Formats: sequence, structure tokens, C-alpha cells
Amino acid sequence: MTKSTKSQKQALKKVFGTDGVRGEAGGVITPSLCLRLGIAAGLYFHNTQDSKIPSTNKILVGKDTRRSGYMIENALVSALTSVGYDVIQVGPMPTPAIAFLTADMRCDAGIMISASHNPYEDNGIKFFDRFGHKLDERAESHIEEIFHSPTLFDNAYKKGKSIGSSKRIDDVIGRYIVHIKNSFPKELTLQGLRIVLDCANGAAYKVAPTIFRELGADVIVLNNEPNGFNINEQCGAMHPQNLAKAVLKYRGDIGFGLDGDADRLVVVDDKGGIVDGDNLIGALAVYLHSINELENSIVIATQMSNLALEEYLQSQNISLKRCGVGDKYVFDAMKKHSTNFGGEQSGHIIFSDYSTTGDGVLSAIQVMALILRKKAKSHKALRPFELYPQKLLNIKVTSKPPLESLNGYKQLCEKITKAHLRPLIRYSGTENKLRILLEGKQMSVIEEMSAEIETFFKGALG
Repeated sequence: MTKSTKSQKQALKKVFGTDGVRGEAGGVITPSLCLRLGIAAGLYFHNTQDSKIPSTNKILVGKDTRRSGYMIENALVSALTSVGYDVIQVGPMPTPAIAFLTADMRCDAGIMISASHNPYEDNGIKFFDRFGHKLDERAESHIEEIFHSPTLFDNAYKKGKSIGSSKRIDDVIGRYIVHIKNSFPKELTLQGLRIVLDCANGAAYKVAPTIFRELGADVIVLNNEPNGFNINEQCGAMHPQNLAKAVLKYRGDIGFGLDGDADRLVVVDDKGGIVDGDNLIGALAVYLHSINELENSIVIATQMSNLALEEYLQSQNISLKRCGVGDKYVFDAMKKHSTNFGGEQSGHIIFSDYSTTGDGVLSAIQVMALILRKKAKSHKALRPFELYPQKLLNIKVTSKPPLESLNGYKQLCEKITKAHLRPLIRYSGTENKLRILLEGKQMSVIEEMSAEIETFFKGALG
């Protein structure tokens, strides 16, 4: 086998990205891929059941509002029933709801069909184990091995009465609504508050408005009419400027923007200002600490988070631990450091007392509890410290060679360090992009260095 053939074979084995399997629907995400992936996942879950916990032989499947979800869902259901699983289809539901319901309904696994914040042309598949946890890289590798093994597929299919079944259940939304409402302190109410809620024409278009209204809020709802193609389109967490205008127009006390699968939250304050994700994490962490609900006084954040967040938390006797980018890495680090709170600058925030993954609606509820208990306007309650300047660059790439292999990369990193800047340079796990973050105390230095960095990588990877 030649070196190129070997590398091609290794490349074929990589099906999963940073957050499940994701790509253009009909391009990367095809019915044939979904069939094979569904069979591989079904075999994996059958073969890895804990003998101490009886299998229920059920797998839960949910999706967001993309048109391509029908194609993917039908392929997965066919695959899973062919290997003997009974499938429960719950329709459009937030990703964190699928994680919760998988455990709550005692399923062997859960599957969410979504490309999160990506445009409607894309779609993806995320897997959860019986506890509602996203699969780790070892589990994903096992599924990939089955995916590429003709031998395992030869004997995969069930016959006769061993073939699985499928059914659609439309009323499980109530379980999730009750679960989220139970996270809100019983002595508090949202009565008298006006909340502007942007559902991004996505998976939370029904559940999110219901929760806030049942807690007493006057809710102005934006973008809750999905048509299969308008998910994330100039709306939601990806375009909070429109939410900011609506908060001012409707004189809202606060605005919440969700993304397509509602695992991310962006907050707009009563003055129309977009609250930075690190400010939000800092405010929530100190709030939890003040009511003795922050385990071990530890918060988890990623390498993307601002140094000012770390310094602020230290001043409040709270320790910040950093991890890789991705909410599943945040959750893993939370378990490692025995804490119950962590999040990403981008808006994925995890309260592990209530959820195993980022949950935009749950996070919004906790933000309201903070504001009510502090008895402060949102623009004052959610900006407890000043951020150091940061700049993000996204450079399109056609390939992803190891950064260390690029000629001149080491020298570039040394120059960045000498300029007293904190860099984070990584490939996107879901798109053909190189993502670069630069942080320092002077924006002029950041701007000057970012131009040089962009020129270098466009030349090296163009």
C-alpha cells in the first residue's frame, strides 16, 4: 500500500466532526450515508449496553426544522429498525430536549438531526447515550469502524419478528417544558416583564414561547414560522442585531436569541446592547456562587474565553478551568473538575444540575432568575467586568494540513507572543475554515498582527 493510499484510507474513516456528523444535505449528508451510519450506530448501541442496566431496545429521534430532516429521519428510521431497534420519533425539538428525553424515557440512545447554527442547506446527526451524554471520541471511532466494515454489515439485518418498529409521539414536548420550568425558583415570577424572543425559525419555535408565557412573562415572539428553508436566516443567535432593534422597538426588558437547535443563547439587554458570552458566563457564575449553588467554586470555559473573565472570577474567589472548543468538551471538563457550571463564549452554557449539554432556553431562564434576585436592569446585571479586546478571523481553506507543518508557522507564533497577544489558531470541525482568535490589551496591536496572520495563512493554505 502506498503512502497516499494509506492516507486516503485513514481519511475515509473520519465520519464524525467536532459535533457529530455534519455537511451539506444531499452532498455530504446523503440517504445512503444516513442508512449506513444508522445501521453502524444501531449495532454499536446493541453491543455496548451495560449488563447492569437492561436494554429497552428503544432509540429516540428528533430534528430541527430543515426540509432535509425528512430525508435523513426516514433513512435513520429504516436503518435502526432493520437492525432490530424500536424508534420513537418526536419531531422538531431542541437538541437539549432530545438529550433530556433520551434519559427520561429510558431509551438506549438518542439522535438529533440538526446542523445547529448552519444555514438550511446543511444538516447533521448528533448521538446521545442512554444518559443523554454526547458520545466521546472513542465511541465515535467505534461507530466509524463499523461504518467501514463490510463484514459486520453482512450479518446486521434482522428478520421476521426481530425487525424493529417505529412510532411518532407528539406530546413529549410537555415533559421538557415541565423540566425547564422546574429549574426556575418557585418563589420568582416573570409577571410584569416583557421578553423579546427570537426562535430563529428553528427547533424551539413552539417550546420556548410556551415556557416563558407559562412563567408569566409578556412575550414578543420573532421568527417562529419555520418553512424548512428559513432556519437561522438573518435571525436568532447568529444575527442578534435584529433582536437588538426589536428589544428597543417593543421596549423589552431583555431579549433572547436562540439558534436553529436551541442549544445556544445570545442575550440583548434592555438598552439594545448585545451581551458578550464571557460577560454572561461571569455574571451567572458569580450569581450561582452567591446562592451556594456553584460546586467547588469552579467554572469551565474554553480556550476562546477572554482573559478578563478569568481575572474577574479570581477576584470573586472562583477558579476558571479551560478546555477545548465544543460543549461536549466543556461537559467532560465539568465532570473532571467536579463542577456544575460551564460554557462557551459563543453562547453554549451548561447547567449540569438540569442538562447534559448546552441549552439556550434553560440558560435564559437562569438569566431571568439572576436579574430578578439582583433586582437590577439587565444592562447592569449582565456586564460585571470589562473585556480585553479580541478579534476573530475565519479563513476559508481547501485542505487542513497540520499547522506545525506549515513553513514559517513557528516563527509566526513566536512573533505573536512577543507582541504580548494570546492566540488560538485551529481548524473548524464542521466547516472548511481556519479559525483564529487574537486577544490583547491594545486593539491597534491586534489589528496590525491580524493583518499579517491573515496574509500568512492565505498564502500557506490558499
